[in-house]
Amino acid sequence: MLFPIRRWYSVVLSVIATSTLLNSGADSFAGDWPQILGPQRSGVAASDETLLKEWKAGGPEVLWETPVGPGFAGAAVAGNRAIMFDREATRERVRCLDAASGNVLWENGTKTSYQGGVSEDKGPRCVPLISGNFVITLGVEGLLRCLKLEDGTEVWKRDTTADFRPLEGYFGVGSTPVVYKNLVIVNVGGKDASIVAFDLSTGETVWKAFTDNASYSSPIVARFGEKDLAVVVTRLHVVGLEPTTGKQVFSISFGARGPTVNGATPVVTKNRIFLSSSYNIGSLLLECDGETAKETWRDEEFLATQYATPVSSSTNDSVFFAVDGRQDAGRGTCSLKCLDLASHKVLWEESAFDYGTLLRVNKDVLFLTCTGELIRFEDNAGSFKERSRSTVLQPTDRGYRLPAISGGRLFIRDDETLKALAIGPTK
Repeated sequence: MLFPIRRWYSVVLSVIATSTLLNSGADSFAGDWPQILGPQRSGVAASDETLLKEWKAGGPEVLWETPVGPGFAGAAVAGNRAIMFDREATRERVRCLDAASGNVLWENGTKTSYQGGVSEDKGPRCVPLISGNFVITLGVEGLLRCLKLEDGTEVWKRDTTADFRPLEGYFGVGSTPVVYKNLVIVNVGGKDASIVAFDLSTGETVWKAFTDNASYSSPIVARFGEKDLAVVVTRLHVVGLEPTTGKQVFSISFGARGPTVNGATPVVTKNRIFLSSSYNIGSLLLECDGETAKETWRDEEFLATQYATPVSSSTNDSVFFAVDGRQDAGRGTCSLKCLDLASHKVLWEESAFDYGTLLRVNKDVLFLTCTGELIRFEDNAGSFKERSRSTVLQPTDRGYRLPAISGGRLFIRDDETLKALAIGPTK
C-alpha cells in the first residue's frame, strides 16, 4: 500500500449536477441545502444563491459560531433550520439550529459506544438528510433514524448493522443515504443486502439488493432517458438499480481489494456517469441509456481524487472542476483540474494546492481546503483565475467536513466549531 495504516482516516472526510440528476432531498425549497453536496447532490448551489461581489480582506464575515463535537458530518439546511449531527460524550447528537442565529431549536440524541478503527474520531460520518418534514440520519454504528424536522421527535429507527450484518469498514459507517419518493436508499454492505431501501414513513424494509461491502461514497438517483436509476458505488463496484424495486440494471467493477476506499459521490451528466477514486484506481466514465451501461474509458492519470466530488461548469455540462490527489500526501501536493469528460482531456491544471472540497455558486467556484483556506475562483474552462483567498478555519488532520450553502450563508466546521459565514445577501 502507498501509506501507513494510521493515515488512512483522511479518505473518509466526505462521509464523509446536472440537468439529469433528480432532486433526492424531496420537497426542498429554493436556496436549501438539504443533503450532502446540496440540492441535487452535485456540489452546485441553488440557482437563486448569489455571492457578494467582494469579501472583506480577511474573508467573509462570521455571522455566528457554535461548538461542535467529534464527527465528519457537515450541515444540512432547509428554510431557517440547519441540522447538525455530531457526538457528545456517549451520544450521537442531532441538533436543529436557527440558520440565522445558531440558536438551538431542538436536540435529540442516542447512545453510542463506537471507539473507532483507523480514525481517532468517534463521531458520525454521514451528513443529515432533510426530506419534507423528516430528518434522516445514519450513525457511525449503522443506526438509521427518522426524526420530525419541526421538533426532533423520533418517527422510527433501524439498526442496519444488527439487521443486515455488514462487515465493519475502516472508519465505521459513512455513506449518506438518499431519498427517492417514499424510499430511503442506503449503502448498507450486507450479504444479499448491499443496498437496502426503507419506507420513509415507517422504516420498514421495502427491498434489498446486490452483495458487496459498503463504500464511503454516497448514492444518487438520476434519470437516464425515460428511466430513473439509483447509482451506488460499493466497495468494488458501481451498481445501477431501479429505485422503486431494487432490480439490478447494471454492475461494473470499480475499486480495488486491499486497503482502499471509494469516497467520492458519482457524477452524472446527461447519459454519462463519472467516477473517481485514489489508491491506484483512477477514473471511470460510463454511458448509460437506462437499460444498460457500458464503459467508455478508464484512466488512472486523468483524475484520482481521494473523496472530493467534481463539480460541473455552468456553461458546459461536459466540463468539470476537480481536486486531484490525497490529503494524507501532505500540504501543497494536490492539483486543481478542469476536465472535459466527453473529449477525455484536461483543459487546465494548477498545482501546489492543499486537498479540499469544491462547491459552485453560479459562475464562481469555492474551494475549501483541509488547511482552512477558502479560495474563490472563476468558472472558466480556459484558465485558472483566482478571485480571492482567506483563512476561515483551523487546519485539521482528523478529517474534512463538507460545507453547505444556503440563504447567502456558508456553513463550515472543523474539529471544534461550526461557523456561518456571510458569502452573499442573507435571507
